[in-house]
Amino acid sequence: MADFQSRPRLSREKHGRPAASERIIHLGLGNFARAHQAWFTEHAPDSDKWGIAAFTGRSMRMVNALEPQGDVYTLITSAPQGDTFEVISSVSSLHSGLDTAALRQRFADPHVSIVTSTVTEAGYVRDRTGELDTTRQDVKSDIAALKKDLQSNGITTIPMRVVAGLLARRAADAGPITILPCDNLMQNGAAFRTVVEDGIEAVDPSLMDWASQNVDWATSMVDRITPATTDAERQAVADSQGWYDASPVRTEPFREWVIQGSFPSGRPQWEQAGVTLTDDVVPFEQRKLWMLNGSHSTLAYCGSLLGFETVADAIADPRLRKWIDEWWDLAGSYLSIPSDDYRRRLVERFSNPRIHHHLFQIASDGSQKLPVRIVPVAKKALAEGKSIVPPARTIGAWILFLRTFGAEASGSAHEVKDADKARIVELARGATTHDGVRAAVGYVDADLGRSESFVNEVENQIHTLQEISRNQ
Repeated sequence: MADFQSRPRLSREKHGRPAASERIIHLGLGNFARAHQAWFTEHAPDSDKWGIAAFTGRSMRMVNALEPQGDVYTLITSAPQGDTFEVISSVSSLHSGLDTAALRQRFADPHVSIVTSTVTEAGYVRDRTGELDTTRQDVKSDIAALKKDLQSNGITTIPMRVVAGLLARRAADAGPITILPCDNLMQNGAAFRTVVEDGIEAVDPSLMDWASQNVDWATSMVDRITPATTDAERQAVADSQGWYDASPVRTEPFREWVIQGSFPSGRPQWEQAGVTLTDDVVPFEQRKLWMLNGSHSTLAYCGSLLGFETVADAIADPRLRKWIDEWWDLAGSYLSIPSDDYRRRLVERFSNPRIHHHLFQIASDGSQKLPVRIVPVAKKALAEGKSIVPPARTIGAWILFLRTFGAEASGSAHEVKDADKARIVELARGATTHDGVRAAVGYVDADLGRSESFVNEVENQIHTLQEISRNQ
């Protein structure tokens, strides 16, 4: 038995506060949501009135870890000078994502006003045009199940779970609700609305009129670096606080949440906890997606090829730091809000030695991330005749990363994780010829794949990275 397991268990009764009435549904509870949305709700002055009913993706791992603790957990905020600890009590209940009956019950409750989500880009199950991908077997199965029985349980995809919930809310005449995605997509509210409404049309088109009058589609930009939990976090909590927490969360001091939405049925006083409310979230989204997420992707693929494991290790390498500066110079030139101070803080955040943010964690689902993090800047640079080296380098590194690690076994520390893994690994293996590189780039973005100059530069970057990797 590990030392931390011998300590008394963290519990809501002894260490947290009473569970608040559930007024928020959260879809996709993971470490980021627990360090971000749950933190802001915990620190709102009216947090005692806004409990979160949280649902996982598909796994029971988080439920099994937190249920014995009354769904509370320890948040470790790691600054370079040391750690601080606090118990987060804003999650009032936690359920398996497959428990569609529990989800319907919350949607049907008129006291529930908001649905937030952190399901990643892959969770939107979109096709290449941004529509619901009805060719996927899981989407087809969910549609068929709901068409056959509106009370079907075990719905697996996020958009169809929301469709099931909205059907229940209409049936209960529970009133308006705000849906607030919190994923790294430009205009995530509109993106989420598209796939949910596609699902509505496939199951029960009569719901569309009700939804158009009762669903407020909000949009947000979220930002807080949150690594995966390891035994190091469990031991740190045991040593500092004296209790065993099965699933603590480590995060950085920086946090940002920018929201655009009307919230017809109310919301917590998040602005008192530091949330920015705005009529236009787009400039904030662009700055975060291009400056933070874009550089994260560059570090993830280039850094992994050069043998680095964490962001802090990678950003300390002079060559990688130069590449990141080149990316920031280009991406920053297209922002409509200031980025110099944000860029300075990114260096500080990336260099934090107490945040072990693993590059392979960031590298997951590149097929979904690159189109929103890298492609917009690449297209702007191509159109204006600016240097396309920084975006071509990242896409080239992604291709080489897939070719290098695509055969790693499931469960390996270097396993490639992607919603379309088989297809992209096949493309990467074929990208040893000019036409193969063109096909891989075209998968990321069709227009870039048709640009001879961009494909040539990606090919150049692949060769350069191969040489550097061989000489490491």
